[in-house]
Amino acid sequence: MTALRSTHQLHLTDGVVTKRFTSWGHGEALREWRGLTLLHRYAPGTAPAPLTAALDAEPPEVTMSRIDGTPLRGTVVSRPALRALARALSAVHRAVPGQVVAATPTGAWHARRVDTHVRDRLARRPDGSWEPVVREALAAGKRWLACARLEAVSGADAVHPVFGLTDGNIANYLYDGDRVRLVDFEDAGRSDRAFELAEIGSHLSTWVDSTFDVDFFLGRFPLTEAESARIGHLRRLNALWWLGKLLSDNGTPRRNPPGTAERQAERVLALL
Repeated sequence: MTALRSTHQLHLTDGVVTKRFTSWGHGEALREWRGLTLLHRYAPGTAPAPLTAALDAEPPEVTMSRIDGTPLRGTVVSRPALRALARALSAVHRAVPGQVVAATPTGAWHARRVDTHVRDRLARRPDGSWEPVVREALAAGKRWLACARLEAVSGADAVHPVFGLTDGNIANYLYDGDRVRLVDFEDAGRSDRAFELAEIGSHLSTWVDSTFDVDFFLGRFPLTEAESARIGHLRRLNALWWLGKLLSDNGTPRRNPPGTAERQAERVLALL
């Protein structure tokens, strides 16, 4: 999950990237360094290699190797690229040992946080003059939340702990024509596979300026029935989160085209 905000600046030199944080009050730099070092140890080649970190500096910095590839965001994501993304995520999810995942702090975003956020937001009366489709989606969301409980899709057979980005922005995945690698670990931490896949499948970046076949992507994973149910639940929840975010930001016109909130409302209704 991400609010499409910028929390860092990148400084590029030959073979090296320095990430200088402009926002670091929530442990962003530490999560970045932890994520890079974990994957360098257990899944080398899936992400930049960590080089140096100045975590106590103001602003903090993390320096890493520079990797090839183009962000998936802003592209028509081909089936070969979707397969490569699924392979990369599967490799990361398998590589970090369970005991290491268990000892890793929870990522910045997780299912309970999203659930709480959405319920709190929809409990408040919308204070805007929304289009009819938006009002319909908000009403449908409230009805769904009244009978949908996160606990129902949170059993041991549905929650498969993994290390993940907890941010589905497909700009965080670089494709070089053969493989996909991960970048941007400032929200990363302990997560679960269904949450990670639902995050990507419901992220604004997969449709507002990109083309991404969510069903084909999800079909690359050997999901249990319980995981599939959890993904469906979380995609609805995340879709409502995004609708609320777009409305509270008045559509973030600088970053999203006119009508984005209305299109998101249509997506909410389709999922519900």
